Parts: sequence; structure tokens; C-alpha cells
Amino acid sequence: MSYLPMTEYETASPEVQREYDDQIAKHGRITNMKRTLLHNVPAFKAYMEWYTLYDQIQPFLGDRALQLFSYAISEGNDCLICSTFFRKILIDNGDDPDHPTLSDTERLLFDFGRQFSKNPHNIDEKIYTRLKELFNDEQIVLLISFAGIMYATNLFNTVAKVPLDTILYDYRKKEDKE
Repeated sequence: MSYLPMTEYETASPEVQREYDDQIAKHGRITNMKRTLLHNVPAFKAYMEWYTLYDQIQPFLGDRALQLFSYAISEGNDCLICSTFFRKILIDNGDDPDHPTLSDTERLLFDFGRQFSKNPHNIDEKIYTRLKELFNDEQIVLLISFAGIMYATNLFNTVAKVPLDTILYDYRKKEDKE
């Protein structure tokens, strides 16, 4: 059961309608999370910085590694919406999110994402060492910041009890369908 209602385009303010229109123009649809966040435009915009960081990381990491990183964080947080969203992307691209074949860099990011979401106070020193070997300080700041927004997105969806988008139903893990 959803804790907060989603905003409705027809009754929204012109500012919120502009954000709806922008999301549909960019992504072809607007998600339940975004419709819920649009009760407050500054809060919505803060979470949309995820895309800004994604665009800065993508050139040096690539889409698949970023998607796996996001999936690992979301799965680690038990966020049904975000983990299912990234399952959909991975499955649609021919990957098995439950048994992904990972490069060394993807394995590092997957492990980092899981530890980041499960126990950020105790991330393995080997991960820090490996991150320093592969990335410069600015890139590491981007990765940690991106993970933080991903984590915050997971928490928002969970605490606000945002309902799963119907487009994601077929991508749920078996145990999430029951």
C-alpha cells in the first residue's frame, strides 16, 4: 500500500506539469517514484541529479558497468523498484542479473555497491585499493556520490512505499512476485 499519493498531471501546477512533460520527452514516460517526488519540485530536482552524475561517469565506465553498480546497490538495499528497474535493463540487454558475467572492473563495482548498501562503515580495504588503481580522485568522488544518490533513491522508494511500476512486473524476482 502506497504511503503517499502520486501527483496527477491534470491537477498539478504548471511547474509540475513542465517537469512531467520534460520527463516524458526524455524518457518516454514518468515513473511512480517521480510522480510521488513531484509533490515538491526541489526534492524532485535533487533526486534527478542522479542523471547528471550518470552522464559524467558513463564516458569512463560505460552503461553496463553503471547499471550493474546501480543494481548491486539497489539489490543490497532490498529496494523492489530500483532493483527491478535495473533487472529490466540488464535482462533486456541479454544479461542474467542473478548470475552476471563480470569483468574485473564490473566485479569491483558490484562488490563495492553491495558493501556500500549493506555496511558502508566497513567497506573492504581491498576495494579502496583497487578503486585507487583504476580511477582518479575525481572519478572516485563521482562514484561515491552516484552511489549515495542511488542509495537515497532506494530509501525514498522504500520509506514512501512507492508502488512498483506496472512496466516492471514481469522483471521481478520469483520471490518478489509472491
